[in-house]
Amino acid sequence: MMKYLSRRKFITSVAASVVPSVILRAQPKAGCVLSLFVGEQKPSVTSRAKLEETGVIDLSRSPFAKLKTLPIEAVVIQEGFWSKRRKTNLTASIPSMHDELIAHGRMDNFLRLAGKSSAPQRGPVYSDSDIYKWFEAVGFALQSGDRPELKTATDAMIHDIVAVQEPGGYMNTYYVGDKVAQRMLYDTQTTGHELYCVGHMIQGAIAYYRATGDTTLLDAGIRFVDQFLLPNYGPAKNQKGIIAGHPEIEMALVELYRTTGKREYLDLAGYILHGDDRITLRPQQITYMFCGIPFTSRTKLEGHAVRAMYACCGATDYYLETGDQNYWKTLNALWEDLTAHQLYVTGGVGAREAGEAFGDAYELPNARAYGESCAAIGNMMWNWRMLAASGEARFTDVIERALYNGINSGMSLDGKTYCYRNPLAFDPSGDWRDHEDPEGNIRNRWYDTTCCPPNLERTFASLPGYFYSTSSDGVYVHLYDNSEMTWRLQDGNRLKILQRTSYPWSGEINLTVSPETPSEFVVYVRIPGWSAKSVVEVNGTEVGGVKRGEYFAIRRFWSANDKIVLNLDMSTRLLKANPAVNEDRGRVAFQRGPIVFCMEHLDQSGSEHAMTLVGYTVELNATTATRFNAELLEGVMVLSHPGAVSRSAADKGLYYSATETEKPEEKAVTLKLIPYYAWANRGPAAMQVWIPYSRA
Repeated sequence: MMKYLSRRKFITSVAASVVPSVILRAQPKAGCVLSLFVGEQKPSVTSRAKLEETGVIDLSRSPFAKLKTLPIEAVVIQEGFWSKRRKTNLTASIPSMHDELIAHGRMDNFLRLAGKSSAPQRGPVYSDSDIYKWFEAVGFALQSGDRPELKTATDAMIHDIVAVQEPGGYMNTYYVGDKVAQRMLYDTQTTGHELYCVGHMIQGAIAYYRATGDTTLLDAGIRFVDQFLLPNYGPAKNQKGIIAGHPEIEMALVELYRTTGKREYLDLAGYILHGDDRITLRPQQITYMFCGIPFTSRTKLEGHAVRAMYACCGATDYYLETGDQNYWKTLNALWEDLTAHQLYVTGGVGAREAGEAFGDAYELPNARAYGESCAAIGNMMWNWRMLAASGEARFTDVIERALYNGINSGMSLDGKTYCYRNPLAFDPSGDWRDHEDPEGNIRNRWYDTTCCPPNLERTFASLPGYFYSTSSDGVYVHLYDNSEMTWRLQDGNRLKILQRTSYPWSGEINLTVSPETPSEFVVYVRIPGWSAKSVVEVNGTEVGGVKRGEYFAIRRFWSANDKIVLNLDMSTRLLKANPAVNEDRGRVAFQRGPIVFCMEHLDQSGSEHAMTLVGYTVELNATTATRFNAELLEGVMVLSHPGAVSRSAADKGLYYSATETEKPEEKAVTLKLIPYYAWANRGPAAMQVWIPYSRA
């Protein structure tokens, strides 16, 4: 029989000893193709009874979390903007990625060690993590409702994976055979991703446990830490040093501490965050890996963007449990660096292809932008933790910017192809090494480094957990979409909030607040920083004091069916970048609500649809028209703005006199813009976010 433990019983059993293994019932072969009927649904009565106080991360007992997370099951996203994306994620992305993982040998790597496959090892050193991230996506998906076929296929895979764990707890399919001697050597720790893989295993295991009560994979993760890491690695004289190499293990260990209550996991995370001077590192390694020295000594974001974001996540998790003010000071300094110098208008991070890295301050190229999908997700994850620590809307504004733009762009509308990088300008004829498609498509079904696809899948699957939080005095509303929240305030009073809106296309949001017992508490509604003029009404009466970029606190005695109406300013904004951003001087970007827009050559007149956007300019002081097109790109708002197109750049010499008085021949046109997240869904296309402007 499957083993299902209550959370309390599980914590008790872990405190006593390592959780025993689980005997699984017979399952179908791990390579089976998934064909699922999965859509938005309310959790069943059975799963509703298993609701825990665990959200995307479990902050229910975190002493320095101002906001507490809600279970994913507590929020049902209904028909609207995100429901389409989530349904696609469940019906297309998760099943097709399962099949891609099987086809590219990710499960064969495990089956070979169990004597069930003769296929050779395939994939990079971090290949095991691809499976584990997919497990996390499945775990979050199952927290939104029962999906038996998905669970059955996943159980079979988990059974095959835990079967290859070694008696001493070690588990990694790359460092076997003639590579055993390389395990956890200091050089291997910097590049070998052993801890990165086990970190993702732990996170996937926790998500799956919270969805199903099944501890099988979690048992394996605990054995790895308890029997392999804790006895052998740490500050004691009889232990070896440890370095993350690719930060990830830190937040996994903190979440394992939250799940089990075992303090050693939190202490090990702190030790890794501090670094170990027994391990000699070159300055370039310290920069690139964003680990190996005390986290609190960091003063700016640098090096590999995903590593930096994950390190910041782990450090914020550590702060939420310990309250170490040195961490909080450092985290805020790094966040200021992010938003002042390193953040793309799409919420993406990471300017350089070389090292998938941050650049210098204001180094934000467009066509050469890397903007890896995983980095944007890491940005969102970090800001979620900073929001929990502070309750400040500035962090939610970054979450929203990244989610609607730089993350949402990473997955195609049909859910089966992905962007590894997310540039802000694109020429399909360019020679980019990440093009696996000779036709110039930036979206691909598979990358041998396939970190981004399952990362996107776990993000969309976990999305309900980001909508609300509770505080000691009430409830926070972070994100807007048609949804129903059913949970309780921290005083135990049950509460339901119903959202009705056409956001992000419309700025009107209707909230119905219904406490089980009428009582006084605060509803905090977020007023986005981009909304210049916002109006809030409670039961038909306008209330004053609303400020952009802050949570507006509505304290009153609430009864069933009380109404809040927000009207946010959805005027199209033309944005300029700081003059220090060289590539964006003389250019503007369009933003309406949380959505950043772009031009694709397919929509433009004046160039006979040549695959280029050279020569187009925006009339700066003109009015932008908006129209919702339900037939285009699954339904999007389209912007129309006066502009011009000049003769081809090829008609000019490479250099010409700056005093030349001849005005280039121009043709007045209406520029068409679509949401950035929807680009590259109609075949290869030239694209740009930042568009040159003229004042005429």
